[in-house]
Amino acid sequence: MSKTRLLRWVSAWVCAGAWVLLSGCASGPNANPKDPLEPFNRKISSFNDTLDSNVLKPVATGYQNVTPDLVQTGVRNVFNNLSDMWSTVNSGLQLKGRDTAESFMRVVVNTVLGVYGIFDVATEIKLQRHTEDFGQTLGYWGVPSGPYLVLPLLGPSTVRDTAGLPLNTSGDVVRNLDHVPTRNSAMALRITEKRAGLLKAGNLLEEASLDKYSFTRDAYLQYRRSQIYDGNPPEEDEPDYSAEPASAK
Repeated sequence: MSKTRLLRWVSAWVCAGAWVLLSGCASGPNANPKDPLEPFNRKISSFNDTLDSNVLKPVATGYQNVTPDLVQTGVRNVFNNLSDMWSTVNSGLQLKGRDTAESFMRVVVNTVLGVYGIFDVATEIKLQRHTEDFGQTLGYWGVPSGPYLVLPLLGPSTVRDTAGLPLNTSGDVVRNLDHVPTRNSAMALRITEKRAGLLKAGNLLEEASLDKYSFTRDAYLQYRRSQIYDGNPPEEDEPDYSAEPASAK
């Protein structure tokens, strides 16, 4: 690991620790134990919503309206193929032999037969996709999720997922492209494509008469817990985040 990446890793842990220490000051007597930083998180969430409404959503809507469906599918497949590379590494770190083999074969098949991932041939031949990141790897080895966090620009997270961001970044093929214009263009396209895929869900959420922040938080925490346990999470006896057991698969 390079010095720069090591510093990013240390910085993430320091920031995460600081947020934990601040949680006692930010939480009230009726605070959700999984979200002790709710006042702070709501402010960041409001900032993200404003940015989304004024920039990301309009761009994604234009992309979806102008770009042919076939092209959108090809773009999505390429980015999925690139992320499968990092999923292969994390499946290996979690000692999932079958998942590692399937993810590796997906990359090979889609890169060679799918023309660098434009066509998802692997799915057609029943090679299952296993999405894994370093936050899931930490959870697999028993690292508790910690408090819920909302990160500027990045959105919902936890202390554990935030700590895993530096390694996720180092394993991101797009972020590590040497040619800066190509890297920036690819990152912008990926963000636009991902946001376009959430347009319908986002519109339904905005139209519903509910607390968007609470709904997003609870949905994210349930989704990540399901990912850690491969879709079969045990029941939580305690609402406290510190009570989350180590993964036993």
